[in-house]
Amino acid sequence: MTTSTGHINKTYWTSSNYDGEIRNERLEGNAKFTFPSGTTYLGDFKDGEFHGHGILHYSNGAKYEAIWEKGVAQQGQYTFPDGLTFDANDWKYCDGYDRRFYTETLHDLKPAGRSQLKDNEPSQVIPLDCYDVGDGIYNPTSRIVTNYNGEFVRNADDDEHQWIIRTCRKGWDEHVGGQNSRLKPDMSKLKN
Repeated sequence: MTTSTGHINKTYWTSSNYDGEIRNERLEGNAKFTFPSGTTYLGDFKDGEFHGHGILHYSNGAKYEAIWEKGVAQQGQYTFPDGLTFDANDWKYCDGYDRRFYTETLHDLKPAGRSQLKDNEPSQVIPLDCYDVGDGIYNPTSRIVTNYNGEFVRNADDDEHQWIIRTCRKGWDEHVGGQNSRLKPDMSKLKN
């Protein structure tokens, strides 16, 4: 039973959990709200909505810190798990001109022959016929992304499927170009 004012720790049928203050039997005050995905919100609530200062902590280590008004972020900053902060006005990461990973901008490029294939090293082994999508492995047959421990992350929709096929690192090698005639002459044209 809830009280008019005080503190509750309540788990809902969706597996979400609210642990914090209540006022007038409403979620109001400072609290921790945990979503079924593992994402947590630490901050202020008013009338059951994010309101005031609060931080969303994602299960992958990223966070979004914002000032909220009636559940809507008014201003905020997203920080990736590796510490890179997103700045919409001055974004220089993976912009088409500089393709370095964030860790390479911090610690320089590796010497020739030791290419860095993804931001977090060491690279994961990608199963044959699958793709590394950054937060896990994608199987195009089942259209499921699992984390690197094999646990379900999400189902990919058509747009994400096409983006993965076009962009992500594959678990196999394939020939991607033709023969360069300047480097290897066409042997059929040579006469004895």
